Amino acid sequence: MVLQSDAQSSDLISLRKGKKVLQTFFKGQNIIFTTIDGATRDALITNIKNDSIFLQEFLIIRRPTTYGGYILDTAGSFRYAYDYKAMYMFPQKERRGFNLGNSGASLLTGGIILSLASGVVYLTNKDNFSPGLLIASASAALVGFLLVKKTSQPIIIGKRKYNLQYISLQKDNP
Repeated sequence: MVLQSDAQSSDLISLRKGKKVLQTFFKGQNIIFTTIDGATRDALITNIKNDSIFLQEFLIIRRPTTYGGYILDTAGSFRYAYDYKAMYMFPQKERRGFNLGNSGASLLTGGIILSLASGVVYLTNKDNFSPGLLIASASAALVGFLLVKKTSQPIIIGKRKYNLQYISLQKDNP
């Protein structure tokens, strides 16, 4: 008895920046992207063949129970097929370790609060007002804003050397 099995059952789509591979998408993996038409998909890859990606997206809703809690219920599913060239934008992948985006948000929030407090002190008691504190807090808010803006930018295909590459793993049977 002879059994045959394929190690890789479908083709791949590779997200690259220049020659560096950032992420590889294959059958069975979840993918989040926005199409050229503006539709955002968060779905399971069911297959990748002939330059096309086949997806299944599940509609999950929360249903209340009689005990005061809730359960998650799959209300339905939708199937989509896209040419891989229809993928336009991917969300920025979360990084491990130190998170610049969250640090930037903290700086922005703290800078705004200190600037507002400094303005209140200026209006109520000009003798205790510190221009240095106002400048430092406004600077912290600006640095925080720039960090949040830099880390929250999505990956747009075609900009800054980002591209998608379709990789066929199917061998031709004679």
